[in-house]
Amino acid sequence: MSHAPIGVFDSGVGGLTVLKALTARMPREHFIYLGDTARLPYGTKSPETVARYSLQAAQALTRYGVKCLVIACNTASSVGLPAIRKQIENVPVIGVIEPGALAACAASPTGKIAVIATEGTVRGGAYQQAILRCRPDARVNAEPAPLFVALAEEGLNEGPIANEIARHYLNPIFKTGADTPDTLVLGCTHFPMMAGAIRQAVGPKVRIVDSAETTAVSVDAQLQKAGLTNPSGGSLRLLATDGRERFARVGSRFLNRAIEPDEVELVDL
Repeated sequence: MSHAPIGVFDSGVGGLTVLKALTARMPREHFIYLGDTARLPYGTKSPETVARYSLQAAQALTRYGVKCLVIACNTASSVGLPAIRKQIENVPVIGVIEPGALAACAASPTGKIAVIATEGTVRGGAYQQAILRCRPDARVNAEPAPLFVALAEEGLNEGPIANEIARHYLNPIFKTGADTPDTLVLGCTHFPMMAGAIRQAVGPKVRIVDSAETTAVSVDAQLQKAGLTNPSGGSLRLLATDGRERFARVGSRFLNRAIEPDEVELVDL
């Protein structure tokens, strides 16, 4: 079982930031990544639709004999995680929200925490609820930053445009005052691509929590505890439901290595 792959899925390429963190932390593991590119984005769809799509993606990955499932999508984690855990009981299922929320609570000296995410994630309240479960005294401000997704996918994550959009979203949240957050959670898997512009907007003192990094730490810890780590090897298989060429082009930036279109296998859910 330790040689079995880890399954990772997202609505598109954003989850590749999670995959990048996972492969960096666990280079000997075998990974299968599924991007449901035919039906993206999840962030603007109803919770019922997202839960259905997420369960279909998770079930598709179980057919590859995975030893662990990682929901590398904040929107899917916020509404699909309970349904997936109910239907898929034989492997651990890990979302990105809980690790990010726990890390934010540990990082914040005052409990004043900001979350930026997609509209769907903010509206669902999953981060707010997870943070308050961990730290009931926390004061959470969650705001959508949807343009970050397009900027990241178009490769406009640095420079004047990125910096201006970051200020547009973040200046109102981090205006000086008694309620100014000291910690910011990047609650969308696209947002680590915007880290430079985000840091410039919030300044050097704000603690930034990357849910991709915290998820990788959580997956590694759970596999070690279960004795399921792979002692040697390491491989990656990429699956998508549409758009092999776009997946390769945009995904190369997110994974920080070249992806050729013929590396991407098209599958039907």
